Amino acid sequence: MNMMHAQRADRMTRQATDPREHEADVVRRVTYALKEALEQEGIARARAITDNRRLWIALEASVRHPANQLPRETKIALLNTGRAVMREMESQAPDIGFMIEVNEQLAAGLR
Repeated sequence: MNMMHAQRADRMTRQATDPREHEADVVRRVTYALKEALEQEGIARARAITDNRRLWIALEASVRHPANQLPRETKIALLNTGRAVMREMESQAPDIGFMIEVNEQLAAGLR
């Protein structure tokens, strides 16, 4: 019963949160996983990189959506940054530090 109350409270809090803050929180959680992956190998690292890939795919889809009202220059900058991050993730030995830095800048810009 307490778990149900906790889940309901969490849901209500999320609904009340500013959408940009919610987006920044998602980016911070993905970034935290990348930081943890710096000291790990195997599945944990692969999962963190995969989650980061999903984040950037979703971001690109959002930027390209016709209803997106960001200025054109901002959209272009985000898309170019996303391409650089995607290329890095596809490399043989991805630079996780680079991905962390980009994500931290993105999260800061959402505040």
